[in-house]
Amino acid sequence: MAERSTAAVDVADNSGDEPLTAKADAATTDGTAQTKDADGASAKDAGSGQDGQEAVPASPDLHSGHKLARRYRLEECVTRLDGFSSWRAVDEKLRRAVGVHLLPADHPRARSVLAAARSSALLGDPRFVQVLDAVEEDDLVYVVHEWLPDATELTALLAAGPLEAHDAYQLVSQISQAMAAAHREGLAHLRLTPGAVLRSSTGQYRIRGLAVNAALRGITADQPLRTDTEAVGALLYAALTRRWPYESDAYGLSGLPKDLGLIPPDQVRAGVHRGLSELAMRALANDGATASRQEQPCTTPDELAKAVAAMERILPPEPAFTAPPEYQRTTYQQGTYGRPSARPTSATQPVITAPPAPLQSRTGKALKWAVSALLIAALGLGSWQLAETVLDRGKDSGEQVPTQTNQEGGDDKNAVAPSKPVTIVGAQDYDPLGADGSEKPGSIKNVYDGDASSYWNTSGYFSADFGRLKEGVGVVLDLGKVQQVGNVDVSFLGGSTSVELRTTEDSSVPQMPDGFGEVAKGTGTKVSLKPDKPVQARYLLVWLTKLPPSSDGNYRGKISDIKVTS
Repeated sequence: MAERSTAAVDVADNSGDEPLTAKADAATTDGTAQTKDADGASAKDAGSGQDGQEAVPASPDLHSGHKLARRYRLEECVTRLDGFSSWRAVDEKLRRAVGVHLLPADHPRARSVLAAARSSALLGDPRFVQVLDAVEEDDLVYVVHEWLPDATELTALLAAGPLEAHDAYQLVSQISQAMAAAHREGLAHLRLTPGAVLRSSTGQYRIRGLAVNAALRGITADQPLRTDTEAVGALLYAALTRRWPYESDAYGLSGLPKDLGLIPPDQVRAGVHRGLSELAMRALANDGATASRQEQPCTTPDELAKAVAAMERILPPEPAFTAPPEYQRTTYQQGTYGRPSARPTSATQPVITAPPAPLQSRTGKALKWAVSALLIAALGLGSWQLAETVLDRGKDSGEQVPTQTNQEGGDDKNAVAPSKPVTIVGAQDYDPLGADGSEKPGSIKNVYDGDASSYWNTSGYFSADFGRLKEGVGVVLDLGKVQQVGNVDVSFLGGSTSVELRTTEDSSVPQMPDGFGEVAKGTGTKVSLKPDKPVQARYLLVWLTKLPPSSDGNYRGKISDIKVTS
């Protein structure tokens, strides 16, 4: 699934930066709260790292469609903060999505950003989101990095609830090992938040923004090893409890109760793995509570990685398995079949089995069964021909063939009732995998206004599969209440479009497409989406998965009409 946070502070994206609307209070490593800017960085972090008063030039005034190096086409600005901006872009040479950080060449942090990006690129560790390019050109400095549409941000994972013990174990194991490797090469992250950690579809965790995110914001640390170790401990704490281990709320997570101090995760939530709870406390070495613990605190990622390795490995939960019914054994003893013998036999007494039936008798039985089967088949064929002849005569004579009725004189109960139109009381555009969660909301009413000439359309993409930036976009229809849905007819303009019908009985629209259940799909300009059997639903998602080409050179979907019947 594409990276997208459904937390309270709105979404985050592959750039590692939260949108312009995001506002939150987060805690520093010593547990003190600082007011955050639009990207979640504190006022102190946004400056030089000393007094926050550093004057910086305005971020470059660029727009969607601008190309860098005649190769990277900017698509959407996801962050504009403190003199730099972050974009979702397309590498037209390799036909893939990328992320781009931009800042003026005269920005006071431009040189440190370039140095951090080039150092991170030299690491080449697949556990980190890779820096692909770092360039100074035309009074601009820009850093190009990977964009991972199939990965999910840890913020989004925690929005659904705490992680299972095995997943939390994998998180702290992989992240601590990766940061230990980075520090051995002299690289620190210094901004290792839930938004900087991604989990791929294969379950591997990857870290984005190594050195670069801190350089963009001018963040420095006197003890980088300890800073990153405590950050890993905070991630583990959040994964086990879905709480941020400081008093202030941050990253869509509630903080701990005030004046209570840092308490172990297994005291925050029941059922937390004891070993992982102790490990989180050892990593949060700056909490002032180490004296009450027997284990020594972990002050470096390498120490934390070794502590994880020393633990007993936590295995994934066993899949549910239903045992087959017990096999009923039978015995052949002294001429009996499945019955106990008339008298008990000793352990040494030989078992007498019935002799095999003569070949002649078995062959005779087979012949009898074959002849019986042929006779039954002949009788069935004759009955079918006779019934067909009677029905044909009835049709020729003009007589009406009677229909089967029930005891009350009505039609058969199995007769199919005629379908009825279902009223659509509202609709909304649905793009949970995009940057702002919307896709052309202004014309959404055109999909159910009954006018075939009006339409709702998607944004333009450079390929039919949405430029490989997302799985799809769509329209959510509100039926007002849970009711039966038998068929949904969708009319498209502009060409053949692939579409799926997904439904839910929930009282609210799911935040991600997987929250709906897929019941039908098709391709064409007029598609009838008919489930295998009628379904009950309140909300219907008409989910476009492949777009036709449009006259402007892009790919765009257009829905002119949707009709729902029961």
